[in-house]
Amino acid sequence: MKLLLLSPYHTGSHRAWAEGYARYSQHEVRPLTLPGHFWKWRLQGGAVSLARQFWEQEFVPDGVLATSLLDVATWLGLVRGRVPAHVPISLYMHENQLTYPLPEDGTTGPMRRQMGERDRHYALINYKSMLAADQVFFNSHYHQESFFAALPNLLKHFPDFNELENIPLLQSKSQVLPVGIDLQRLNLTANHQPLTASGQPPAAPLILWNQRWEYDKNPAAFFRALLALADEGVEFRVALCGENFRQRPQEFTEAIDRLGSRVIHAGYADEALYRELLWAANITLSTAHHEFFGISILEAIYCHTFPILPNRLSYPELIPVSYHGYCLYKGEGHLLEKLRWGLTQPDKARQIGSELAGVAAAYDWSRLAPQYDHLIIKVT
Repeated sequence: MKLLLLSPYHTGSHRAWAEGYARYSQHEVRPLTLPGHFWKWRLQGGAVSLARQFWEQEFVPDGVLATSLLDVATWLGLVRGRVPAHVPISLYMHENQLTYPLPEDGTTGPMRRQMGERDRHYALINYKSMLAADQVFFNSHYHQESFFAALPNLLKHFPDFNELENIPLLQSKSQVLPVGIDLQRLNLTANHQPLTASGQPPAAPLILWNQRWEYDKNPAAFFRALLALADEGVEFRVALCGENFRQRPQEFTEAIDRLGSRVIHAGYADEALYRELLWAANITLSTAHHEFFGISILEAIYCHTFPILPNRLSYPELIPVSYHGYCLYKGEGHLLEKLRWGLTQPDKARQIGSELAGVAAAYDWSRLAPQYDHLIIKVT
């Protein structure tokens, strides 16, 4: 089967997802992409550029898979005549512009020009793309449920013809399909050398932050927890990696200064160093306001790292119920309890991390690509 993959914001997790599926799929996957900049413009105009790219090729697909940063309705209108009516159009919802959280400070973040108010135009593009697609895939149950819970209020905002009756139609053609991850790239090599040199005394437990340095990941709460335990005299080290799309946030700079020598890494980590940090880490910690899936958390769990996560968002789906009592917290006080336990009981925490590694392995592309291959050509 020939599959056209449309990725108008081709960077970070979107790019890794697209390239991973193309690598593991049994289909012939032809990607059409645009650079991962200016996400608003990609939603508004990316369909025009990707339609032009498509017309410049002789490729006739048997199926189309688009990401949620594409205006699918516009793209289909512009390629009318080149894509046969029977070709299934699938939309993959990495995120959406209806329930993505806004920052408390309306002068910063992605909606600063609206002074913190949500621009409904972008949510409507997601909605119309879903209408135009034959099937819609959400990356988690939390994502799917939160979107459909918010959609009626979006449509009711408009004065007439709000088409609320479309919601059951959209729900009927939507399902959950987790993100595939190239976890095998994180496997240790035969000549692996641990960060702590042989013959040296055991180092303090290592806490890893491997999420974006952005407001929606709530780094302020992360650092409050670390500084509270540092003030108690609890021994730990911390490694700060993950993508940063702006200057280092003030909360990072201040916390790094206060934590001093406990910080063994702060900034971008290339693939080799990232692998080392994942395997060296004892604990990975999330304080996120927002998470539709959780790629970085699953990467850490795959490397036997003990996760401490909020008991909300997509996290309860990632962790088996029998481990919720160990790994999930409610509120910052409970977070401190979990973190203190994990740091003072490193052997038990490592055991749980090792037991959960197999759970994370289920998201490797080698296991998920056949499911994608089947569903993308099967329109119910």
